[in-house]
Amino acid sequence: MIPLTLRDIARVTGGRVHPDTAEAAATTITTSVVTDSRAVEPGSLYVARRGESADGHDYLGDAAAAGGAAALTNRETDALPCVVVDEAPDHDPTRRVDLPPYDAVTRAFAAVAREVHDRCAAAGGLRVVGITGSSGKTSTKDLMAQVLPALGPTLAPEASYNSEVGVPLTVCRLAEDTEFLVAEMGASGAGHIEHLTGIAPPQVAVVLNVGTAHLGEFGSREAIGEAKSELVQALPPDGLAVLNADDPVVAGMASRTQARTLLVGRGEDAEVRATDVVLDPDGRASFTLHAPDGPAEGLAVQLQLVGEHHVGNALAVAATAHEWGMPWPEVADALGAATAKSRWRMEVTTRPDGVTVVNDAYNANPDSTKAALRALAAMRRPEGRTLAVLGGMLELGDDSDAEHAGVGRLAGELGVDALVTVGDLAGPAGTAYLQAGGATHHAVEDRHRAEELLADLLRPGDVVLLKSSRDSGLRFLGDALAGRDG
Repeated sequence: MIPLTLRDIARVTGGRVHPDTAEAAATTITTSVVTDSRAVEPGSLYVARRGESADGHDYLGDAAAAGGAAALTNRETDALPCVVVDEAPDHDPTRRVDLPPYDAVTRAFAAVAREVHDRCAAAGGLRVVGITGSSGKTSTKDLMAQVLPALGPTLAPEASYNSEVGVPLTVCRLAEDTEFLVAEMGASGAGHIEHLTGIAPPQVAVVLNVGTAHLGEFGSREAIGEAKSELVQALPPDGLAVLNADDPVVAGMASRTQARTLLVGRGEDAEVRATDVVLDPDGRASFTLHAPDGPAEGLAVQLQLVGEHHVGNALAVAATAHEWGMPWPEVADALGAATAKSRWRMEVTTRPDGVTVVNDAYNANPDSTKAALRALAAMRRPEGRTLAVLGGMLELGDDSDAEHAGVGRLAGELGVDALVTVGDLAGPAGTAYLQAGGATHHAVEDRHRAEELLADLLRPGDVVLLKSSRDSGLRFLGDALAGRDG
């Protein structure tokens, strides 16, 4: 990371150094910035955030014992040197901690990360691509992180670090020689992405889609689109907005930015376009890549990632890489070489007995679930069946029953041989599946009952998909079925 002293941190956060000594002010952060006391190492800055269920200030002693250099706090401590930032007089300590306006420590953490960003940019230039969308952010981030290194040193988030905590954690890992920063930006409320772009101002903004994830929190798809558009609104005039031409809400964001826009997708109005999309028997997509200044006949791309939905992700990555100087043939080769990196996202394991487990249960919304079901249908083996195990999709509000019914109906239409719904929330999917011609439906109360059922149900040649929101825990069922430790 780029070293900072407590004097630097106090200056950018408006805080004060404690104890008030020259020695404390000169304390230098040299190794990492962390929010988990268990991740502290000698030279770390420990950010004592208040979370939903714990207060980081309770672990200052642990941070000191692990050799932490200092802490960022909202009250004085003698455990180790710290920068103290005061809460605003009207701060409400009972409000949700993950919604703006944030508490003092979270806002100070953002200021520290922005200082790291600015120092990196001043040291030798830094280009930032921000990625948002209702689904596909992490997969696109993983693709981007494998393509851009051909152009220069690249930093991308670990896992799904896309929040007011994850983005500054990533930015604080910047080094002076980093040329490209991939910033995944999520939102479950207005103002979230605006806050994140203040930490990592993008030169390129990628908006993948506007679906129904968090519909219960936002209230409408239009409100979700408004929140996602905060990313393109943050672009400078010489920036680039990469927009999904196949999503009308996303394409309409062209009017919300002062930057240039580039439409990507499969429709005729897309400037970077995919045609001839085909899924192989393993569910991996191939397509022909067309671009205004590319080869007239297009370029063949064979993805190693499972699922047709990755075509749109790949087009967004292609547009970004070409914008920053990568020739189209090299873009096509780099996309074809990229592999799946993040756990529980279309993670395919074929067991010794011939059962194929597709674990896509890190998260779920109606759009991503439908994409996973289509991939499952493409992966059907001649000698086996397709089975879908669906848990509840959260944060859908009043549309929950209808949206669950929609994915169940699609499973029936696609000819999925058996559907297992886990929990009451997923129940409407089973009813709609049978109404759409589905053959067999099993309803179970939890993942443990599902595991018992599947132990008897699965046989060689079958392909089974696990899909749910994280709190349903089906990713752990997927690990158990695949014989993984998790």
